[in-house]
Amino acid sequence: MISAGDFRNGVTFELDGKVYVIVEFQHVKPGKGSAFVRVKMKDVITGTVLERTFNPNEKVQEAYIERKVMQYLYKDGNLHYFMDMESYEQIPINDSVLSDNFKFVKENMECKVQIYKGNVFGVEPPTFVTLEVTETEPGFKGDTSTNATKPAIVETGASIRIPLFVNQGEKIRIDTRTGEYLERA
Repeated sequence: MISAGDFRNGVTFELDGKVYVIVEFQHVKPGKGSAFVRVKMKDVITGTVLERTFNPNEKVQEAYIERKVMQYLYKDGNLHYFMDMESYEQIPINDSVLSDNFKFVKENMECKVQIYKGNVFGVEPPTFVTLEVTETEPGFKGDTSTNATKPAIVETGASIRIPLFVNQGEKIRIDTRTGEYLERA
């Protein structure tokens, strides 16, 4: 059990049969009345964000979320197979569990698989990935206005915007959180 007075960012707890992670918290001590804790929390399964106030003495059940580093192997239909790096056990994970930023993951990359009570509810891809540009139009000399970009498709099939000077066949680094081009690799 954890009391609301001990809440910090990143703490996971169970409330009304759901698991939440604290995104933001604030201890409030008004001039009149008793203190309270204002919390912005995110449901780890559905991703919905809620705001709620707690009495600092209120207790909730702490939830332990396991984050295992696993290697992405391959896709078969709507299942993606991951291998546990310690036991070499292969785990199939459905498309519905994967987030939008999974489109930047290619085979043999390591991801963090999030597990709660034996059930996989999320997959965190690496923060930065290096991928090859497979399709893009050539940039033209003199076509260099400030921050000009062009569409491109990388080797995983994901579509992003890249600067005009990057050409087909070059390797680039991408931030998977935002889906933005960072630099040439």
